[in-house]
Amino acid sequence: MELIDIGCNLTHDSFDEDRDQVLEKAFAAGVTQFIVTGASMEGMQKAYELALSRPGVMYATAGVHPHRADTFDEETGLMIRELVAHSEVVAVGETGLDYFRDFSPRDAQQHAFREHLEIAAESGLPMFLHLRDAHEDFHAMLSEARARLSEVVVHCFTGSRDELRAYLDLDCHIGITGWICDERRGTHMKEYLADIPANRLMIETDAPYLKPRNLRPLVKSHRNEPRWLPWILGTLAAARGDHPEKLAEQTTENARRFFRIPAK
Repeated sequence: MELIDIGCNLTHDSFDEDRDQVLEKAFAAGVTQFIVTGASMEGMQKAYELALSRPGVMYATAGVHPHRADTFDEETGLMIRELVAHSEVVAVGETGLDYFRDFSPRDAQQHAFREHLEIAAESGLPMFLHLRDAHEDFHAMLSEARARLSEVVVHCFTGSRDELRAYLDLDCHIGITGWICDERRGTHMKEYLADIPANRLMIETDAPYLKPRNLRPLVKSHRNEPRWLPWILGTLAAARGDHPEKLAEQTTENARRFFRIPAK
């Protein structure tokens, strides 16, 4: 199988000591390309530099996570605009709304999200979006801008079936993580995973976060890694009633089309 991890935070400092080894383990597991998430001014610059270091293997996004939305200013917007001009940067984001923790005030989150929407509309690049406990505001803002945007993925989707349908109606792609491997909070998703059209489905680890909970008896480390993407794929395939190899082929094709990247 050949897989693409569409959301991994490989610039995180937990990878500083063994990043090359992490990548080699991912390659051995069949993960051949990576979209490295940019989620802050420092993080998006590092993601871009990492993409430069592995041409054709790594690509980057440029944006500011809603947790850091209160840091978004004119300089931030200029930096995103500069980065998205480079071919290694393939999406605007991570951006969106997160009302679960409210690490940034909601008005700051909405302002930053609106600015990202404008940059995406100007650049024509896809959007890599974050949503948690903010469906009404998020959906309203995205709906208003949707006609001016190209492709959109709601990454790490964990919402309800009704919310899923709302984003599918907006012609969004859906990113699935190891959340579906958590018997405490991902069970509801298994009831609707088969509702996602095959051509709008992509997979991701969100490493080093969201290590699949059902890996814990087998792996002691709490750090998630891209090498566990096939584990997520297997869980997703079982829930959908798909053959894993066919699902791997489809999600990889979707990711290449969405991010406009060639095969390695």
